[in-house]
Amino acid sequence: MEKIPSFTIDHEKLLRGIYVSRKDQVGGETVTTFDIRMKEPNREPVLHNGAIHTIEHLAATYLRNDQEWKDRIIYWGPMGCLTGNYLLLRGDYQSDDIVELMQHTFRFIAEFDGEVPGAAPKDCGNYLLHDLPMARLEAKKYLEEVLEKITEENLHYPQ
Repeated sequence: MEKIPSFTIDHEKLLRGIYVSRKDQVGGETVTTFDIRMKEPNREPVLHNGAIHTIEHLAATYLRNDQEWKDRIIYWGPMGCLTGNYLLLRGDYQSDDIVELMQHTFRFIAEFDGEVPGAAPKDCGNYLLHDLPMARLEAKKYLEEVLEKITEENLHYPQ
């Protein structure tokens, strides 16, 4: 079998950042998939399950309520390797097009205080697997260390 494109990225060189993972044509429209990489693969500890689950709930809620972007949001969810998340948007975008959106999203998570949306037995398939303090810590770290200091090397996959 052929390797899928995401397995051809050199993860030994991959930094934290925002990357265009792929673009697909669906019904005459472009869908852009972003790699929202919060951890350097194989070089730092991955996101804790409870933290990434809470990040998923908070980011998805924030994005689907954002007045400018909500109609373009298709999906937000964690990567299986627990080093980041995927964001799928309706439209043809580059990484730098969503830096401000990601800054707002991760600031929302870092500052969130209250009940995690959808973290109840009737709303979530694993409602006990949430860790708001760790989600806030990880969001703040990514915001301050990557999103607020973003460079070209954090916006384009390594060659």
